[in-house]
Amino acid sequence: MTERPAGTPIEILLAEDNPGDVRLTEKALDTGDILNTLHVVDDGVEAMAFLRSEGEYEAAPRPDLFLLDLNMPRMDGQAVLEAMAEDESLRRIPVVVLTSSEAKQDILDSYDRHANAYLTKPVDFDGFVDIVQRIEEFWLTVVKRPPR
Repeated sequence: MTERPAGTPIEILLAEDNPGDVRLTEKALDTGDILNTLHVVDDGVEAMAFLRSEGEYEAAPRPDLFLLDLNMPRMDGQAVLEAMAEDESLRRIPVVVLTSSEAKQDILDSYDRHANAYLTKPVDFDGFVDIVQRIEEFWLTVVKRPPR
């Protein structure tokens, strides 16, 4: 495994179509202690293009962590998870589903499609910031991620 040089930001991909949730995520990550670069796409088709470095995302970095909303236009989060699970080059990217859905079937389907975690978005600002900071702390400092 290649170690990341000191001072190199962690690459985070956020697939989220709600501009308010994007701003909350940006703010939460900005207040954290981990140097990161947040890349944002607003639907599943763009997420897959980013992950596969296609089209306008040809120079996109491989994410160290992928935050995925389930309810997006054009291609929903479940379809993204399924496509990632079927693609050997993508299936080891850690995926945290961060969504408003509390539906039992969404949770089961996400884990069946190899999501690494499933979190429901809190409705209040402080709760949202707290959960994003906890994701950052756990997934980017505690967990050993697969090599790029």
